[in-house]
Amino acid sequence: MADKPAAEVAVDAGLVRRLLAAQHPDLADLPLRLVASGWDNVIYRLGDDIAVRLPRRAAAAGLIEHEQRWLPVLAPRLPVAVPAPVRRGVPGHGYPWAWTVTRWMAGTTAAEAPPGERRALAEPLAAFVTALHRPAPADAPLNPVRGVPLPTRHDAVVGRLTGGLVPQAERAAALWAELSATPAWAGPALWLHGDLHPANLVVADGALAAVLDFGDLTAGDPATDLAAAWLTFDAAGRERFVRALGDAYDAATWRRARGWALALATALIAHSDDAPVLRAVGDHALREVLAG
Repeated sequence: MADKPAAEVAVDAGLVRRLLAAQHPDLADLPLRLVASGWDNVIYRLGDDIAVRLPRRAAAAGLIEHEQRWLPVLAPRLPVAVPAPVRRGVPGHGYPWAWTVTRWMAGTTAAEAPPGERRALAEPLAAFVTALHRPAPADAPLNPVRGVPLPTRHDAVVGRLTGGLVPQAERAAALWAELSATPAWAGPALWLHGDLHPANLVVADGALAAVLDFGDLTAGDPATDLAAAWLTFDAAGRERFVRALGDAYDAATWRRARGWALALATALIAHSDDAPVLRAVGDHALREVLAG
């Protein structure tokens, strides 16, 4: 499996302190602790109510800028909290990219709960999707791997399926061939989260409290986000999610959504060697997609 890419800039507490002192001095003396270092970003908790999010490699730098540009526009119409910036950071002290100060989203991720316990999220997640999936402007961010026609992901999916890392690869390959032949989205390009899975859903007191990580924010085929039906839920939860969305999406869109779930499951399985929570999401999604 692929390991997490190496950081191109070392982001430690000292650097964060220096950036805060120079640009947001009123925040610089609050308690600071590292809470996450993912593929793209490092996240520090600042005091009780604030998070600082900094890209750790150039490929993620533009994603932060997309969030800074568009989340303030989208957040007011969404029914749950999202990490819209409350302060913005610029390059400095040898750090080369934009960075963001946001509210701290209290709670735990849905990925930490068994799939059966996620069923109560079906209706609020459907409400979030309904609110987000509106026609996007022409200058919405472009993303070559989200919201695009499924056949454009063919080489990547087949490469993972033939790489020996994905279970039941022959069954998955046959299903991929079937689902990826579904007619493409013919509607307007809709706003998409782009990475809607349970590790990006925050739960507090049993309710959906926030949706995180809009780095893949883009516009296109809503089937990409609807893959959450398989990534997040078991069959009973998926039925509730689909029912809550009503007739907003046709049968072809749901078939593409299942195809997107398969594509994303293979990616999570093949590239999460050092992220067991994401690997578990991928394993779950593959089982659900193959089951129907």
